[in-house]
Amino acid sequence: MRLKFILLLLVVLFFVITPVYGQLLSDATGLINRFDVQTSGYIFEIKLTSNFDLTDYSFDEDQKQIILYFDSGLENNLGEIIIPQNLLSGDLAFYLNDQEFFPKIQSNEKIHFITLNFTSSGSNVITISGSEYLSGLTEIVSIENKIPITNEISSDNYFVWFIVAAILIIIAAFVVIKLKKN
Repeated sequence: MRLKFILLLLVVLFFVITPVYGQLLSDATGLINRFDVQTSGYIFEIKLTSNFDLTDYSFDEDQKQIILYFDSGLENNLGEIIIPQNLLSGDLAFYLNDQEFFPKIQSNEKIHFITLNFTSSGSNVITISGSEYLSGLTEIVSIENKIPITNEISSDNYFVWFIVAAILIIIAAFVVIKLKKN
């Protein structure tokens, strides 16, 4: 009886104490989006951390630009985007819904770190244009080597699950025996 009371008390305290330490999410909470741009035989990863939802993106190698489509339920939007220097470099131009804006840009020899801070809610489009494309790289001619992909399920996975299930059964049996003795 005493063990049941302690267990019940712990469960009740868990639901009472836990919300006290919870915090509301701020407008600056970031959603992380990683997406790959494939062009001229190279794959570049772009990382966007923002308080708005990226719905789609595209890359136009002729125009040397990345286009980001997103939705926001907030008026004040904040985002940080990391673009590899090899993908776009030189003079970068930024347009929000076809109007030029000037975010904070920090660059080194490998990346551009861009802080986007603007006011606009609903569906929006950001266009990032560079004056140089694939700087320091040469175009790779694609050779198609198609390797068949098979969906084989490894028997090792079944063995791991079997071991986990066996351990859980042993623990459950031990707890039941311990409770019956008390």
